[in-house]
Amino acid sequence: MIVLGIDPGLSLTGWGVVEALCRDKITLIQYGCIKTIPLAPLIERLQIVHNDLQSIINKYNPEVVAIEELFFLKAAKSVASVGQSRGAIALTVSMNKIPLFEYNPRCVKIALTGYGSADKHQMQQMVKTFLKLKEIPKPDDAADALAMAICHINTIKW
Repeated sequence: MIVLGIDPGLSLTGWGVVEALCRDKITLIQYGCIKTIPLAPLIERLQIVHNDLQSIINKYNPEVVAIEELFFLKAAKSVASVGQSRGAIALTVSMNKIPLFEYNPRCVKIALTGYGSADKHQMQQMVKTFLKLKEIPKPDDAADALAMAICHINTIKW
């Protein structure tokens, strides 16, 4: 199974593609970030997210997509921009007829560490361990996207 994990954002959208033959055999395919220009009009930024995500889907042919659920932060502006990016992502995934699974941050932490209050460093270390990498993937948004993909693999029934 090829899984595309996404950490949505308007400035940076992290993405990571992994392949799983089973829960214990997960292989990294590729990861990165979709970057938008902060001063560009909103619609242009959303088009960049859509177009770049479409290219990623075309290149890696994921069977499923795992994305972080929208949760309320202290800054309403952050929630709004992440929500708009999530909308562009959900539409792109839907247009490609790929199943979309949403996971909340606590669920992702439990799936990777067994502890729902794990900190960012613990999560990054587990991504590194699961994928047998020498270093933690950078930037953080890409590592978070890989965590989403791993969460899906660890959550589904095999």
